[in-house]
Amino acid sequence: MITRLRAFARQWTVLVPVFAVVILVFTWGRSLPGAVVAVVTLVLAGSVLAAVHHAEVIAHRVGEPFGSLVLAIAVTIIEVALIVTLMADGGDKSSTLARDTVFAAVMITCNGIVGLCLLVGSLRHGTAIFNPEGTGAALATVATLATLSLALPTFTTSRPGPEFSSVQLTFAALSSLILYGLFVATQTVRHRDYFLPITRQRVVVTADDHAQPPSARTAWISLGLLGLALIGVVGLAKGVSPTIESGVVAAGLHQAVVGVIIALLVLLPETIAALRAARRDRVQTSLNLALGSAMASIGLTIPVVALASVWLSGPLVLGLGSTHMLLLALTIVVSSLTVVPGRATPLQGGVHLVLFAAYLELAISP
Repeated sequence: MITRLRAFARQWTVLVPVFAVVILVFTWGRSLPGAVVAVVTLVLAGSVLAAVHHAEVIAHRVGEPFGSLVLAIAVTIIEVALIVTLMADGGDKSSTLARDTVFAAVMITCNGIVGLCLLVGSLRHGTAIFNPEGTGAALATVATLATLSLALPTFTTSRPGPEFSSVQLTFAALSSLILYGLFVATQTVRHRDYFLPITRQRVVVTADDHAQPPSARTAWISLGLLGLALIGVVGLAKGVSPTIESGVVAAGLHQAVVGVIIALLVLLPETIAALRAARRDRVQTSLNLALGSAMASIGLTIPVVALASVWLSGPLVLGLGSTHMLLLALTIVVSSLTVVPGRATPLQGGVHLVLFAAYLELAISP
């Protein structure tokens, strides 16, 4: 019976990504009735779970920190493609789309995912332990990228409003690429040990620790299916976004709530994978996923939208408002104090979750 269930699970994680892409082809750019939206939502949820499964297969094959890096970069590349597509269709209405999406990703990852993982890990294992050298380097990179790309445009004077000039935008794009490339080299080559999970003297052994790594062929198949699943997640999220937008308008909520909901859907694979790692006392892997996703979101989005702005009509607004800048500054300070000791209690997790709740509340009622 167990063998049959495992065989069904393997088939399920293969069929759902393919099915999601097929549905995406037939629903892309069309107005969807309520019944179809319900089906699309179910397939979207299945694609998220399938993406997590295939990401874990790849991570088991290549080991950490490569596994978390694969998932973070794959999600971000598809997310960036979605942003550019929406900007091309939206005109002036989408001038703040890149800024809102990137900032939402930073708040969700640095406060939502980090807070949940620290809370789960510390409640389950007493304290959540991680490597402050690697986590601190990741946090410093995220803070620098976020400040240069999202806070600085508000204070520049070359253009009216919170916009970069062409030279400033080029500098921000190149800086983002260079810093992200340096971090990836540090994480995977020169100081890889800084990003490996820390083991305690009392180690909780799971079935995954004894399982043999999958073959190279299985890993490559999972990589392809991961790509399909993520395309399904992001594409179907765009498909249901008009329904979400209508619901937000009907509820009398601020328009920014739509972007938050879409970002939450897109980041679901990282969230689930990070929580699973935290439950297995691998909080370092959780932080690699969270901060790596925030870094990839800035480091890849800003260069692409900078390039796309050459042919896209309308302004590109990147500068944050005063409320969001205050939240960003508080997030950087609190995250720094969390990282320094190399261990966290439920209090630190709760603090990050309160910051995330404040971001959601201000998105609903600015």
